Amino acid sequence: MKKLILLFSLFLAPAFAHKETQKTKQNFSSNNTSHKRLKRDWIWNQMHIKEEIDTPLPHHVGKITSSVRNNNAKYIIEGEYANTIFKVEETSGDVYAFERLDREKKAEYELTALIIDRRNNQSLEPPSKFIIKVYDINDNAPVFVQKVFNGSVPEMSPVGTSVTKVTAVDADDPTVTGHATVTYQVIKGDEYFTVDDSGVIFTTRADLDRENQSTYEIIVKAKDAPGSSGDSSTATVIITLTDINDNFPVFKHPSFHFKVPENVSVGGEVGRVKVEDVDEPQHRNTKYSFVRGDYRDTFEIVANPFTNEGIIRPKKPLDFEKVAEYRFDIEATDPTVDLRYFKSGGSRSISTVTIEVTDVDEPPVFTKLPYEFKVRENDPEKKTLGSVWAYDPDAAKRKIRFVRRRASPNGDYIRVSDTGIIQLPKPLDREFSSSYNITVAAQEILEDGRLSDRESHAQVHVTVTDENDNAPELVYPEEPRVCENAAPGKVIIRISATDKDEISPRGFFKYSLAAEDSNFSLVENYDNTANITVKYGQFNRELAKIHYLPVIISDNGDPELSSTNTLVISVCKCNEKGNFTFCEERAKQVGVSIQALVAIFICIFTIIVFFAVIALLILLRKRHKKDLSGLGRNVAEIHEQLVTYDEEGGGEMDTTSYDVSVLNSVRKNGIKPETVPSPYAQVQKPPGNLTSGAGEMEIMIEVKKDEADNDRDLLPYDTLHIYGYEGAESIAESLSSLESGSSDSDIDYDFLNDWGPRFKMLAELYGSEPNEDFVY
Repeated sequence: MKKLILLFSLFLAPAFAHKETQKTKQNFSSNNTSHKRLKRDWIWNQMHIKEEIDTPLPHHVGKITSSVRNNNAKYIIEGEYANTIFKVEETSGDVYAFERLDREKKAEYELTALIIDRRNNQSLEPPSKFIIKVYDINDNAPVFVQKVFNGSVPEMSPVGTSVTKVTAVDADDPTVTGHATVTYQVIKGDEYFTVDDSGVIFTTRADLDRENQSTYEIIVKAKDAPGSSGDSSTATVIITLTDINDNFPVFKHPSFHFKVPENVSVGGEVGRVKVEDVDEPQHRNTKYSFVRGDYRDTFEIVANPFTNEGIIRPKKPLDFEKVAEYRFDIEATDPTVDLRYFKSGGSRSISTVTIEVTDVDEPPVFTKLPYEFKVRENDPEKKTLGSVWAYDPDAAKRKIRFVRRRASPNGDYIRVSDTGIIQLPKPLDREFSSSYNITVAAQEILEDGRLSDRESHAQVHVTVTDENDNAPELVYPEEPRVCENAAPGKVIIRISATDKDEISPRGFFKYSLAAEDSNFSLVENYDNTANITVKYGQFNRELAKIHYLPVIISDNGDPELSSTNTLVISVCKCNEKGNFTFCEERAKQVGVSIQALVAIFICIFTIIVFFAVIALLILLRKRHKKDLSGLGRNVAEIHEQLVTYDEEGGGEMDTTSYDVSVLNSVRKNGIKPETVPSPYAQVQKPPGNLTSGAGEMEIMIEVKKDEADNDRDLLPYDTLHIYGYEGAESIAESLSSLESGSSDSDIDYDFLNDWGPRFKMLAELYGSEPNEDFVY
């Protein structure tokens, strides 16, 4: 083939040279006509050379020749690669390549040929361009555009399904037959895939199953020069099988067992059954259904979209006392499976489910919800409306106690007994509330008498039916006024009424005047309103500027009720057009409700009591200060002596316990304290028939203690060691000097001086004037 190409090039070279010579002759003829120079031609062979010639350098490319006959002529070439890669022999015109050429780097070179006179370097011929072409040889193997290709195809695809495309390029000349023609071949994995000449990879089998093998790695070879060995290269292709829904779910266990308390809520979770689906999650659409067992109305199975599990939920309350165990079979299927690719082995997966219901202590159950009663308002005889009832659903069957929890409106209007009887403590008023609602709680009574903390509730609704117990009332509009010169029939005001009771279905309110002797008349409108009009006309403001008109309004209830309402009509001066020009203003009545009066009275009474208590405390404080003022400046000393005297002592000679001079100083300073009866003077001796002894003394001590506790005028001494009574068997009776201070006796105590030194202290104390008293 190479020889043919070379011969073809040599055959065409003379033709190209002749054509170029003719063209050169024409140019010289046109340019040198005036000079009449002889025409000369460039003559050379077609320039071409093979790439990658393996013979020694330089390689002969071709020859440039001119028709100029001059012994001094010299050939030269110019251009980018002149005198580097290409050089010319200056006398013969032979062109040589001094480097091996690579067509894939540069396919042709453009140079310029010149012939000059070597003596003066003058050009003998005009320059001419020529091209050196590099012939291609098949020296490059096809190269894949990437080392690794990726593709995907659905599993179970039919034979011939396109997977992906690979591409390899050849750097050789594509115009040369066989040099750049690439062919492909699968050299690894050809039992599953094949490739055509365009590089498209196809499947060769229809049973490629992702669940068995999800990825395949094949090797593709690319080569040129079909039919011969040629050069080649390889690339790796990774093919992934994408999933299709071709597998049914299968239960992981042949049976499932669950325990659930009977108080599980409706819609709550009882348990989960698990299946295995080898397809990818997006193709898992498991549906669960009942196969055997009549419990479709009790349970439902819902698939979890994320885990594909079957969640068992109760559709109605469970009752351990009725059904303690449920058993049924369930089936798992996938309705979206593509049956064209379904694998044999059965499409059904069935498992047995057992649900064991455990007993719990349930709250009582009411037999009826809600409870509704009707009662006529203001019915004094209606005391009991009915009853509520609940029972213990557990096997214990405990007794039930009922308690009222909430009420609307709030208040003691409806009661509930322990046994559930609904009672009315007083008649109900529909005008206060047309309905009453209470919440009743039922609690079990435990064996020890306590109430269970679990309770259930029931709503009790009481509707109060109306009775005609309220008379209609006048709806007061704006203040009625009339011109003093009003004509008969003039409408003064349109009145209406309202009734707290339900409107009677038998008709409207009836209006009438209490007296017909006034200058007013009443006209019914038969729409629950009436007009007050002028009867005779011409009012006299000198006689009355304000008229009080009693209006009777009655309803059509059973019994019929009526009320008398007074309209206050002002007589005004008016202009010719009938517009009011002057009216006296009526004194506005300010009313105070009974509740407000009661509140005001309570506030006044509280203030009076408060000030009375303050005044009493001030009075007692002043009296106490007055009692203390009689002691003078020695009161504190006396208090100190009496408080610290906490022993009975050894008699009158015992003067070490306290300083009696303090008491004497009170008498010697001439202080005349206010004479008050001594509490000790009131002590009475026990009756003479009482037996002397410890019991008699105990009675006397209790009497003294009671006096000290109840007498509010005494000073607050912490201790009091006194005895106003010496005993019934004492010949001298009482020797206490405390009682004698308040005595009216005129006894002369000077005889105490004669009794010896043991009574000297008493003689000094009682040797004063009889009318001098001591206060302590």
